[in-house]
Amino acid sequence: MTGITEIRHGRVVTPTRVLEDGRVVLAGSHIVSVSETPVEPLPRAKTVDASGLVVMPGLVDLHGDDVEQELYPRSGARVDARWALSMADRVNVMAGVTTKFHAVAFEDAPDDNRSFADADELAREIPSMTGALGDNRLHIRCELSRSSVDAVERVVDDVDADLVSIMHHAPDDGQFDADEFVRHYVEDRNWPRESVAEAAIDRDALSRSVRDSLSERIAELAATLEVPLASHDDESPADVERQLDHGAWISEYPLTIEAAEHAADRGMTVAMGAPNLVRGGSLWDNLSVRSAIDDGVVDVLCSDYHPPSLLAAPFVDTGEPFSVRVNRVTQNPAEAAGLHDRGRMEAGARADVLLVNPEPFPVVERVFIEGVEVLTTCDTRTRTVQRTPWRGPGS
Repeated sequence: MTGITEIRHGRVVTPTRVLEDGRVVLAGSHIVSVSETPVEPLPRAKTVDASGLVVMPGLVDLHGDDVEQELYPRSGARVDARWALSMADRVNVMAGVTTKFHAVAFEDAPDDNRSFADADELAREIPSMTGALGDNRLHIRCELSRSSVDAVERVVDDVDADLVSIMHHAPDDGQFDADEFVRHYVEDRNWPRESVAEAAIDRDALSRSVRDSLSERIAELAATLEVPLASHDDESPADVERQLDHGAWISEYPLTIEAAEHAADRGMTVAMGAPNLVRGGSLWDNLSVRSAIDDGVVDVLCSDYHPPSLLAAPFVDTGEPFSVRVNRVTQNPAEAAGLHDRGRMEAGARADVLLVNPEPFPVVERVFIEGVEVLTTCDTRTRTVQRTPWRGPGS
């Protein structure tokens, strides 16, 4: 046999259980076999010893805006968009993300390094990326404003998105109360107070009927593109119902347990932030992911702003089987996005496979994407770094 890779002796995570001494066989771009490890290796196959490692599907991230940090490594210090995307791609693969939905914010907020021009450029560059390691996709985040919706409509005339979401950040509506809105944008985002005041007035000025009309326009775009529509920061069951009426079937980052429960009861996919789980709570004192998991309403975790947290999340002990925790960052998001070919360790699935060293914290050691090994690190379990003592001048 040639062109075959056999991964042996790892803890292989399937959708329903963990094979403690498992074997995964890759051929071409697909997984062809998942089983207990036999005594004899396959003849003429490339053999990878995964002893002590977790073998799991590549992560599928439905919402990560970390490319913004690559585009603006410091406020006002913009780099080339293609360079930013290339770096984001590699950072994500190192964190185990093999399918990435870059959440590009169509929001005119120059004090926050967000502009329609930047969003338009990123949206056009993502589908045409060359030399990428992972599968990079476009998630359009549209702020509820006339100018934002107009900008999105212009770009989708030329570019196909893979996911569309609706967001609305205003005082006393959604994520922030009035004081928290000011504190967030002044202290955390470094906006001038006058810019925050102007944004608050503009966003408060939209009536419910205007916001519903704008939401309908976004929903029509998603329907035309035949991609999922997600709501963002649902605060109440009424918010969930309103977005369901517009055709949303993913509820991202619900702010309250009531909203999350209602979304789950209505059959929506509930997606929350992996950093919330890993750090032990919400930055803004909103719904805790751990509480929502305990309530049984979290289907998907997203990286939000920090890809390494997506890798760490399934290793946080929630009292659930490990396979259930892994499904939240692999199979479940893939299914929610309509990508039925990936996200699971099963024969016939796309061969996006990670080898993860779980101790002392999860680190990716090898990555296969469509059966091709795109990342190999040295074995951190056995490597010892030899440091040469510094000697001063003249020594």
